[in-house]
Amino acid sequence: MEEEPRAHQTDTSASQKGPIETEILNVNVEREGQQVSAKWGLHPSLKAELTPDEWKELTEVMGKVTDIVGKRFAEILARGQREAGGTA
Repeated sequence: MEEEPRAHQTDTSASQKGPIETEILNVNVEREGQQVSAKWGLHPSLKAELTPDEWKELTEVMGKVTDIVGKRFAEILARGQREAGGTA
């Protein structure tokens, strides 16, 4: 009888190369011309485990995070354009 793989087993060749990383949360800032937008994403498995109240709270907090990061990125771009004397 063939044994089923177990999720808790580790691949020794992978563990010798370093830790395994899993992206569970990301913030992405994009620029198109003068327009800067920031958005965020959450790993689907983690999202599925959140209660509606936790999802609401996370959405509010991450909205603030993307606002701060997006505005800061736009400020840095504007400063770079002034210092370069042109448009990017």
